[in-house]
Amino acid sequence: MRTRWILVLVMGLLLTACSSDDGASDGRVTLRFQSLAWQEESVDANKELVEEWNATHPDVKVEYVQGSWDSVHDQLLTSFEGGEAPDVIHDASDDLADFAYGGYLADLRELLPERLKSDIPERSWETATFGDGIYGVPFLQEPRVLIANAEWLRDSGVRVPTPQEPWTWQEFRSIAKELSGGGRYGVAWPLKEPVSATLNLSLSTGGQMFHRGADGKVTVRFDAADEVVPRTVHDEVNTDGSASSATLGMGGSDTLPGFFGGKYAMVPLGFSYRQQIVQQAPKGFDWQVLPAPAGADGLTQGVSPQTLSVAEDSPYKKEAVEFIDFLLRPENMVRLALGDWMLPTGTAALKDPALHTAKDDWATGTALAAGLRSAPAQSVRGYPEWKDKVATPAFQEYYSGAIGIEELRKRLVEDGNLVLARYQR
Repeated sequence: MRTRWILVLVMGLLLTACSSDDGASDGRVTLRFQSLAWQEESVDANKELVEEWNATHPDVKVEYVQGSWDSVHDQLLTSFEGGEAPDVIHDASDDLADFAYGGYLADLRELLPERLKSDIPERSWETATFGDGIYGVPFLQEPRVLIANAEWLRDSGVRVPTPQEPWTWQEFRSIAKELSGGGRYGVAWPLKEPVSATLNLSLSTGGQMFHRGADGKVTVRFDAADEVVPRTVHDEVNTDGSASSATLGMGGSDTLPGFFGGKYAMVPLGFSYRQQIVQQAPKGFDWQVLPAPAGADGLTQGVSPQTLSVAEDSPYKKEAVEFIDFLLRPENMVRLALGDWMLPTGTAALKDPALHTAKDDWATGTALAAGLRSAPAQSVRGYPEWKDKVATPAFQEYYSGAIGIEELRKRLVEDGNLVLARYQR
């Protein structure tokens, strides 16, 4: 009996200690904010904003927790299931579906302040909407652009595109061929992970790939509009010889040494790669940002913005959203965007002069913001399996020339719909 009472006393002391740790006993709230910032400028901006919040909000303390993009999905899943999820969660919209549908994230519709709701466009809110709920606040985004060797373009005499007068996909293919020869290539396509790049760029040509029927079920189609971008890449590699087949298995960073070395005239990359180029390019290397080619739908392309969410199990949802609102005030959103070399989603932040400079071609990227839309697949149940087991190997084989367009269509549609059907019963 004495042992039982000792155990009860110890458990009571532990519970009291836990209560003190979370700040409940003294009236103070402690929020854990897990950030995925990794670049030095971005980490500094996030930590500075946390310090500024803590200095002006003595009753709501925020603890900065460093996460990693490489392991965030599995780490969050483990923390959700273990009841240890951070209160405020930094992620990307294309990673939220499982957590949103699984009940791990709070629906923010009734919690968001009107200022924040109205500042971020509806097209951006769509990226974090699953079913009837909003499960994240989209705040940073980046278009896919062409990073070009400016000297090479000037010497060739080709027309240099602008956001107002971009290249068409056919014009892009012709110019890539014109820029090639003598062991040099007009373009390097880093397509180690080919699916999101292909689907997002295909929005410019009217490609959709995923279609929701009247019954709410999603099926895959591969129509003429969906073929334009894949055919362009395939033909540049296998017909024109204007794109290097060696880069198809590379990530974006892997192509930079060859780009700096004069092997490729252009590389399609995310807008934030400019930071690596500024840091790594040889002295005197002249580069510039060009818009991605335009199709029937202009410069439209899909994006999966970075997001801030609140854990459903957090007892401090109201305070968590207040902290998010502070982080995403226009002036703070600009600081976060500059730190990550990306674009803010907020309309007020996008007007900031710092994002419209010629230096590092900020103005070119900002001019593309209006065409950014929700990535086609991010709300599709079963998309991760379709991407990994069906689409990735199919696109890789097509781009390398191992299969033709009809076999690609067969795999994406027939095999793909078998996968999606299992998630929609």
